[in-house]
Amino acid sequence: MAFFEIIGNVGDEMMTRNAQGIIRNARVLDPVNGVNRIADLLFDKGQIVELDPSEAIVATHEVDATGLLVVPGIIDIHVHASPWLGGRHAHKMLAMAGVTTALEMAGPIDGMIDIATNFGAGLNMACINYVRPEHTVDSTDPGASELRDLLNASLDKGAIGLKLLGGHYPLTPDATAATIRVAAEAGAYVAFHAGTLESGSHIEGMIEACDLAARNPLHLPHINSYTRGAKRGAMEEGELALSTLLQHPNIWSESYLSPINAASAKCSNGAPDSLTTRVCLERGGYAPDEAGLEKAISDGWALLNVESDDSVELAVGPDAVRAWRDADTNLGVSFAVNPSEPRLRLATARTAERGFVVDALATDGGGIPRNVIIDMGLSLVRLDAISIEDFVVKSSVTPARILGLTSKGHLGPGADADITIIDVERQRPVASFVAGEPVLCNGRVVGTGTRLITTPQGHKAAVAHGIAGPIVELGKMLPDRKIAAT
Repeated sequence: MAFFEIIGNVGDEMMTRNAQGIIRNARVLDPVNGVNRIADLLFDKGQIVELDPSEAIVATHEVDATGLLVVPGIIDIHVHASPWLGGRHAHKMLAMAGVTTALEMAGPIDGMIDIATNFGAGLNMACINYVRPEHTVDSTDPGASELRDLLNASLDKGAIGLKLLGGHYPLTPDATAATIRVAAEAGAYVAFHAGTLESGSHIEGMIEACDLAARNPLHLPHINSYTRGAKRGAMEEGELALSTLLQHPNIWSESYLSPINAASAKCSNGAPDSLTTRVCLERGGYAPDEAGLEKAISDGWALLNVESDDSVELAVGPDAVRAWRDADTNLGVSFAVNPSEPRLRLATARTAERGFVVDALATDGGGIPRNVIIDMGLSLVRLDAISIEDFVVKSSVTPARILGLTSKGHLGPGADADITIIDVERQRPVASFVAGEPVLCNGRVVGTGTRLITTPQGHKAAVAHGIAGPIVELGKMLPDRKIAAT
């Protein structure tokens, strides 16, 4: 294993320039700027300064990264870090995985901000607020006026847009299309876990989602979730998903590599609230009710997400059932329902004209224990399924473009000093920096606080909570694909 060290306030009388930090002797990989070589990387005041500075440097943070890989900070555009999904350990779990920026993919925004304020680990975090019947909207068929009010209130609170929870809490097709249209009119972010009251969270629901977008910008998450063999063979569904995405360039997408999914184990009136949970129970041969979920947890089909002192772990059996009951069933749950073949195909498929068909690697992780962008992403590199440059493109460059964060995803002068340092041999992150400040050091989380990514409309809320971070302009997120490629 390569030697790694952060040295504070190092210098002598020969040094002539002060800086926030310098990473020495690393293999620096920056596909945007065509860099792939051994170099020293200098950063100051939260920004990248240059490679191989000519002056001697006195740095607050000096790192010897001999034998390690330095890449633009990992950006996970699908995580959960709210009381509904993910919970208070999500920030630390993301930091441990080498992530520097993440999109909390549901909210609710109030709870997400509460966790970000009290349990931050130094990360950049954005949030989209869920459109959930009887929670944020009155019914399964909200009109455009109600949706505009929700979007405006969400932006005021610090969210960057809205999330449709079709796989869990579906709306009518008309209300779903209206949500996407309302977000597009405002230039806000919108993501859609495919599924409506007329089509489920499967390949047919994904095709419906693309049609409902009506050429408006949309983030379609976890493409692998729609290729589990529910309607056709899993690989046939995978190929259909790819061809559908190619026909809809307005849609940005990601997939994840973990075999497990994520849902809610919360039950009401004798049954799981989440449609996804009920479907997964039936897939495993269990009744889609509270008793069936209890038996599935006891048998090991349902993997309960249980908090330990500083993380979330998967649990089964009688102890897990007791934890579930003690929490009044309000815990996360996972099922091993993602076939390996379409997962690998979706992560690697590309065309000469477009590049990767599924734009990004993500995890649907955070407080759900599957933060495997580095671990499993580098396994694809080891298999020669993608190059190391491809890995950086899918885990940082393209996610930054999707979020409209032009100063992230690369290491050119003036870029944000968001950096991930990786031990490629072990396929693990060793260290990370956000805005030039240490977040992960030798596998230990040292970062604190949160930098909330908001629109100008939400900046006041971020300041009020003490978590102000980067500002992204409305209309810059989910960009036109041709503009994003320039």
